[in-house]
Amino acid sequence: MNLVDVTKMVQKTAPMTAVTQSIELIVQGLEILGIAVIGIAFPYATVRAIAHISQRRIDAYQQLKIFVGKALQLALEFLVAADIVRTVTIEPTREGIVSLGLLIIVRTFLSWSITVEIDGCWPWQVARSGRV
Repeated sequence: MNLVDVTKMVQKTAPMTAVTQSIELIVQGLEILGIAVIGIAFPYATVRAIAHISQRRIDAYQQLKIFVGKALQLALEFLVAADIVRTVTIEPTREGIVSLGLLIIVRTFLSWSITVEIDGCWPWQVARSGRV
């Protein structure tokens, strides 16, 4: 391999490296957003719940549960988006795609569990009954 071949190879990979780095920054931003949602929502929900309890509201626990559940669902959405972008654009390997599939299954199960905890029924039962 001579200097001309090395130069051509560097020129071909340099733009991809910049694109890959940009995508990695986007992925990190999505992950930070997901973590920030959890990091901000939990203290806020705690302060809000304490205020509701001090006001002797009977639905304080229910409101806390709903708020925390919705925050967790939003955070999960950001984290799943980050995993999808990373796997599809940066690491499109068979192992990465299988790993992504398993992660999405687990996170979907978590999201459904949170929905059941908040609504008291499965997501498709809410749609059928007309509740929103």
